[in-house]
Amino acid sequence: MTLHPAVQLAFDGSGIDGSWFTAVTDFARDTKWLNTPVELWTNAGLGVFAVLMAVGWWQARRRETRAMTLALAAPVCVVVAFAVAEVAKKLIAEVRPCYSMPHAYLVDACPARTDYAFPSGHETVAAATVAALLLLDRRLAAVAAAFALLEGFTRVYVGAHYPHDVIGAALIALPVAYLTSAVLGRIALPVVARLRTGVLLPVLTAPTPGAHAAP
Repeated sequence: MTLHPAVQLAFDGSGIDGSWFTAVTDFARDTKWLNTPVELWTNAGLGVFAVLMAVGWWQARRRETRAMTLALAAPVCVVVAFAVAEVAKKLIAEVRPCYSMPHAYLVDACPARTDYAFPSGHETVAAATVAALLLLDRRLAAVAAAFALLEGFTRVYVGAHYPHDVIGAALIALPVAYLTSAVLGRIALPVVARLRTGVLLPVLTAPTPGAHAAP
């Protein structure tokens, strides 16, 4: 199912922010020495967000059960936000810039025509991680936010997305992931509390210093 063609036209990046897009891709053309590092980062950089969630879990082992609940919920929040974004992507069906602006300088290879542009999946993961970490640890969320901005820029730099694809991804992912985190932080609390006293104790709770010391 897709939207009416007239509605889809409103999401044609070449008519919304094509000039912004070409300004960034022209910069990419003028900084060819940076093309390969940015292209590598734009995909591999997603691992940073997984690492930040892992750090949140590791730190939560020494904190209260609510913190651990939020840490375990973080990947779920990202998956939920990504699923919502994918539904939006299929409904809107905006073609990639490489099809609507084929003469622009593109670092990234042009994907299949059915791999739509709006919203950016990469930025959805990045922004969702920010929101998922916000209730857990604001410092981790701030670090994630900095990397999310970088991720968004790289998606436009390599020519994979228009600026509004990145902004739209953030506008979808932030509230969805935050609300999912808030809900799971409450309803999953009793489950995590039980798990912390069972076989998953070593995974969900850090050992107390001196707990294994000889009497």
